[in-house]
Amino acid sequence: MNAVIKLTEIHKVYHTGEVDVHAVRGVSLDIEPGEFVAIMGSSGSGKSTLMNMIGCLDRPTEGSYFLDGIDVSTLDREQRAEIRNDKIGFVFQGFNLLSRTTALENVEMPMLYNRRRVPSREQNERALKSLELVGLGDRADHKPNQLSGGQQQRVAIARALVNRPSLLLADEPTGNLDSQTSIEIMGVFQKLNDAGITIVMVTHELDIARYTKRTVILRDGKILTDEPVAGRLNAEIELKKLRQAQAAVSLA
Repeated sequence: MNAVIKLTEIHKVYHTGEVDVHAVRGVSLDIEPGEFVAIMGSSGSGKSTLMNMIGCLDRPTEGSYFLDGIDVSTLDREQRAEIRNDKIGFVFQGFNLLSRTTALENVEMPMLYNRRRVPSREQNERALKSLELVGLGDRADHKPNQLSGGQQQRVAIARALVNRPSLLLADEPTGNLDSQTSIEIMGVFQKLNDAGITIVMVTHELDIARYTKRTVILRDGKILTDEPVAGRLNAEIELKKLRQAQAAVSLA
């Protein structure tokens, strides 16, 4: 089985005036189908640059990158955009939902840019199925201002899934959420991953990374550690513990 992501000796150099900034230095990384990987590192570690290259938003200065068996490291901007839309779903910290459209319409949006035209009836069916996957089938007609932050992030996840991508990329997906809602969102990711979806997530939160299966830590543009998660947390269990603790406090 081919790796979904195969990076080989990836370098990224930014030329800023007379100074060259080496953001990523010789990173090699394989991510197999069905993995759930957290990429971590302090500011300036190269994690955002690496994520941009994985997401085909940028391309390496040196090295090769195969996404789902396709060499994307030499593609031009238009070709990268096609690959992005076909094979990658993005979830961002800020949700990025259109405020005047319903949850269903927000989820349908990526299909409007699909080079393989999706009939309107199929768009509707796929969007509704994606919302049901994240537990929001009964909120399809709600606009973002009628949804909580956690529900808005679920809509964003459903939108990322609607084109049936090979890879789900999440960039600080719990950054704007409180502790309980963050656990709920990690539960959604765990269920999607259990269903076979490959997920790569950038986070700076160690407790959030413990819900993934593997952690890659970057420093100065290089991989410092790449290890399975020890003592992996189960979101359903942690949510139950949190609610019991909250109930105990309210009764005290």
